[in-house]
Amino acid sequence: MAHFVEELQREAERAIMAMQTAALAARQLHARAELMRHMLTTARKVAGKPKAEAVETVVREWMDAWNLGRQDWPHIAREMEAFTAAFHDYANEPGDGNDGALRKACDALDAVLARENTSISDQMAFRSQCAHRWWELVVPVPADLPDAKPRPSVPPLDAEAPFWQSGCAAFCR
Repeated sequence: MAHFVEELQREAERAIMAMQTAALAARQLHARAELMRHMLTTARKVAGKPKAEAVETVVREWMDAWNLGRQDWPHIAREMEAFTAAFHDYANEPGDGNDGALRKACDALDAVLARENTSISDQMAFRSQCAHRWWELVVPVPADLPDAKPRPSVPPLDAEAPFWQSGCAAFCR
């Protein structure tokens, strides 16, 4: 039988591991969800425009937000175009068919980003002007991130709030 101190140490280790697992999952899902929310908002803003013009506007905006030059990342730009086109269709006609196409386009964008050792979540957290600072408490921005640019629009953490509320509660609800 474990003694009290040993038992508490083991319980604490298990709780810390559970917290780490939950924080990593929350950061990944929240960053991904934030892109989807931003994409739908942006797609709705340009929903009435011709599709090619709307897609071009949104792709340019997101490639800029992610600090990815379109000419330097044409394979990502192509998938971002398909992804944006799917959002345009969904914004104009929400339904199961367009939702399915949106999911497929999202998977394809994730796949092309994975080939560059990144993901939608990492792009949002490490490059986007729309990042939430608490994500960096869970997974710090790599010091050697290629093509990194300053992100002055990323809000500072609220030192008076727990990290899971700082930056998120004010902007996500």
